[in-house]
Amino acid sequence: MSDQRIRRNKVVQFTYSIADDQGNIVEQVDLPVNYVHGASSIGLIESVESALEGSRVGDKIEVSVPPADGFGEHDPDLTFTDDLDNVPPQFRQIGAQVEMANAEGETKTFIVTRIENGKLTVDGNHPLAGKTARFTINILSIRDATADEIRNGVVNPNVNMH
Repeated sequence: MSDQRIRRNKVVQFTYSIADDQGNIVEQVDLPVNYVHGASSIGLIESVESALEGSRVGDKIEVSVPPADGFGEHDPDLTFTDDLDNVPPQFRQIGAQVEMANAEGETKTFIVTRIENGKLTVDGNHPLAGKTARFTINILSIRDATADEIRNGVVNPNVNMH
């Protein structure tokens, strides 16, 4: 096992899960994710990247991220309720995804979150908006980044991780 530690300009490979503040898993990624530490190329939340600093292969890191640092506060303007009769049948189930466009043609995905009393509610907020997210990250491998990877902030998939 490598004795390298995660620090700037290291390529890190990991898997992760994200749970809400009740412990419900909202996202789980079992296919390894690669990134160049310190390059902010994959949009890693800053506090999560900071928590990885100094870790080794085999470490399991747990990080709590409050809404302000993670997925933001819940925006009630992104929640809409309509009569069930106005909604096409294919969207009449909890968890269904509905893509909507505004007047400028910009699209956003909304998720059906509630159906009751002849009404259907969709929500365009991230499922973790307004909640503390709990990340669990498993470090799989660490290696030195190549000059191109450091310059571009993107991992070269053709360079062996081991």
